[in-house]
Amino acid sequence: MRIITRMLEDEVYEALNAAGHTVTMDMRAVELKQAQSPTELLLSSVAGCGAVDIVVILKKRKKRIQDFTIEITGVRRDETPRKFTSIHCKYIITSPDVTAEELDKAAALSLEKYCSVAASLNSEITYAVEVKTT
Repeated sequence: MRIITRMLEDEVYEALNAAGHTVTMDMRAVELKQAQSPTELLLSSVAGCGAVDIVVILKKRKKRIQDFTIEITGVRRDETPRKFTSIHCKYIITSPDVTAEELDKAAALSLEKYCSVAASLNSEITYAVEVKTT
């Protein structure tokens, strides 16, 4: 998997995947912000990855899902690096046949076994640099 990220302007970046899909990242002040910041996108990615897993798990059990919402909150350190110290996911499902126990089991399976985004939060990150002169 490869993503190319480029600066559009100070504090605004665009990430492009191999299929040509883009995501804009915006680190400007709240009153100027037009897109999610990288850390907000990280929380969105955890929520989205978990949601897909949970729906697949429940549908394999022939459960009917009318609505599914994920509320995710993250607490970050005050000092640099301002990494997340805790992330909490609240899964809210509307279904005529899903029980709280079933949803809890699916959520645990997702976050502990299947969600590659959640698992990646502890991954090793390496880097290389290249400077081009004009």
